[in-house]
Amino acid sequence: MNTYVNPELLEIAKQTASTPNTTRKKMFVALASGVALIGLGFGAYQVFLGSKHVTTDNAYVDTDAAQVNALTSGPVKEVRVVDTQTVRKGDILVVIDNTDRRLELEQAQSALGDIGRRVQGYQANNTALDGQIMARRADLARAAAELARAKLDYGRRLSLAGSGAISGEELSSFKTGLDAAQASYAQAEANVQGAKGSYEANNALISGLPLDQNPQVTAARFRVEQAQVALDRTVVRAPVDGVVVKRTVQVGQMVQPGTPLMTVVPVQQAYVNANFKEVQLKKVRVGQEAELTSDLYGDKVVYHGRVMGFSGGTGAALSIVPAQNATGNWIKVVQRLPVRIALDPKELAANPLRVGLSMDADIIVSR
Repeated sequence: MNTYVNPELLEIAKQTASTPNTTRKKMFVALASGVALIGLGFGAYQVFLGSKHVTTDNAYVDTDAAQVNALTSGPVKEVRVVDTQTVRKGDILVVIDNTDRRLELEQAQSALGDIGRRVQGYQANNTALDGQIMARRADLARAAAELARAKLDYGRRLSLAGSGAISGEELSSFKTGLDAAQASYAQAEANVQGAKGSYEANNALISGLPLDQNPQVTAARFRVEQAQVALDRTVVRAPVDGVVVKRTVQVGQMVQPGTPLMTVVPVQQAYVNANFKEVQLKKVRVGQEAELTSDLYGDKVVYHGRVMGFSGGTGAALSIVPAQNATGNWIKVVQRLPVRIALDPKELAANPLRVGLSMDADIIVSR
């Protein structure tokens, strides 16, 4: 049995069957073209831009904060600043009651004056003892002369005793005089040695130096200077320009040396710690230029800086509880290394930042 097929209907059926295939082919071609364009675009970006920049949004503002501690003891008399207050280097922050330190200074000054007078007395004694030595030497010379005369008189009488020209009693008298002269000479000689010893002992106390160079005076003067330093430290001043944070001191609080009072953050010396992945640091070098933006000001404010250096270790390695990579359940994780970037002081002054603010960092590694 022959079936008649309308040619027109057959043609329409063929066109209808081929339409999905054609559409599918066009879609695949378009998709392939899109992937190729994306690949070409990414490759061009890497060649012309990506390979010349490394970027991260894991960056934060930091600075070297100045810890302000008490350097002497005493009750707090005044606190002249509050948190968030801007201070200049040398501004008074805290005043500690100085009564004890003032009394210590006066006591040290009094001791210095007393020791100075004592040393002056030693010097005056030296002059007196020197005169005493001269007097003792004169006594020794007189005793020596008397001894020589007594020897001569006794020798003459002794030579006459054999002829009977002199009595035994008279000879004994001259012998006694000779013995007395010898004793007087020995005493005078001992007096000279004693005077010399006293002079040397007194001279050792002043060491033969001027008053201002005497060891006792010098030590007393150092104690005065130390007491003056302690008195000066009752006024606590700002060590740097910056902003006051973490103020913990209160009026009436008893502080000891080392007690934390507050922190001064030198925001004008802020820098950025940018935490780059280790795979990004191959071309990064110290001195390379960087561009940074902050979440505070947005993309309209661009900071320009330079790479200052690299941290000595990753955040994971330097954490309080470092990762134990030697354990059996180890999983490799790409590490980040902090890179310090210095900021332009003029740009920082125009648009101040605060510690901890988020930043986007872009290091230009082609330069």
